[in-house]
Amino acid sequence: MKLGFQTDAGIGTRANLGVIVLETDETLEHEFSRIMNRAGVALYHSRIPMVPEIRPDTLARMEQDLPASARLLPPSLTFDAIGFGCTSASTVIGSDRVAETVQTVCTGAQVTDPLAAIIAAGRHLGVKKLGFVTPYIPEVSAKMRAKLEEAGFEIAGFGSFEEGNDQVVARITKASILEAIETTAAQAPCDAVVVSCTNLRCLDVIPLAEERLGKPVLSSNQALAWHMLRLAGVQDPSPEFGQLFR
Repeated sequence: MKLGFQTDAGIGTRANLGVIVLETDETLEHEFSRIMNRAGVALYHSRIPMVPEIRPDTLARMEQDLPASARLLPPSLTFDAIGFGCTSASTVIGSDRVAETVQTVCTGAQVTDPLAAIIAAGRHLGVKKLGFVTPYIPEVSAKMRAKLEEAGFEIAGFGSFEEGNDQVVARITKASILEAIETTAAQAPCDAVVVSCTNLRCLDVIPLAEERLGKPVLSSNQALAWHMLRLAGVQDPSPEFGQLFR
């Protein structure tokens, strides 16, 4: 017996979002599942090859794999926004180039990445002087610091775990991240603290750090999720994820 059926608009009645996640990332999807849990918002993931060692040459290599990763997102959907989930690779490749490359496959989507999202979030909050925390080796940290300064921000304080292995970065404890935020913020007066890297587990740390410091804290995953939602026209407040979402 053949059964009849009806169809509807699917899950993403408000927004269809896609995110390209590093092969080595263990954190982004978990944090995004919490931030993006909103009625009518559909989130789809793809992965991109990446070796554990975070160096400029390994980061640049991802540019050639972006179209193939974007092609693995559901082809039947029209995406409102797509995020590339790597702060350091976006810095090396360039946000404009990331967007152009993804849009060769997903032509109608707005595209962002953690670097572009952090810049947009900083401007939205009206902050100028940043404390800047990274896990990266000095060469990678310096490139991102330069990009933030080019965007008009001043780096008031800086600290890095200087860990080049992404698998180790995913294991850095929340207590260590909180201590790093407080130590960096104490170096010099700043308007906000940025914690870079999608593999650092920041989401639970942000509210406590903001309470202690009395200023916004921005992380790669939090800013990227915020920017994707705003690009898609979803502006629901979620203060539990930090001042950025108020």
